Formats: sequence, structure tokens, C-alpha cells
Amino acid sequence: MTADRIWYIYLLECADGTLYTGITVDTERRVRCHNSGHGARYTRTRLPVRLVASRPLPSHAEAVRQERSLKMRSPRRKRGFFEG
Repeated sequence: MTADRIWYIYLLECADGTLYTGITVDTERRVRCHNSGHGARYTRTRLPVRLVASRPLPSHAEAVRQERSLKMRSPRRKRGFFEG
């Protein structure tokens, strides 16, 4: 990992209306990966997914911290994180 790499936290909406949160360095590539069935186990049975929002973060450590925190929030609060 390089220090200058920008990490993103992203929010997907699955076909069944549920939300999925993840981190990546390439949001577009990761969404394609999810939609091809090679993403997270959670999204594989809920295709297609669509990108709702993403936010850049300064480091991998910060991305992991934010992802862990966001996964425990309600759908409304998850959406609010990206709006605020």
C-alpha cells in the first residue's frame, strides 16, 4: 500500500432494497465486480446493485474504521453519513 492512495467508503443499494457498505480504491471497478457476482457474499444473491454514494478517505485504516462504524448503523443513518 502506498501512503498517497485514496480509499473510498461506498454504499450500495441491492435489488431487494437492502444496503451494503464497503471500501475500495476504485469504486467503479468494485461496483462492476459486485454486479458480476464476484463481490461480497452478501451482494451475490441480491443483484443487481447500484452505487448510492461514496466518500474519499485519507487512509486504509480510516476506511476500515469508518466501514466498521457504518455497518452498525440503521439504513437511514447510513444514508445520512453520505449526505452530511
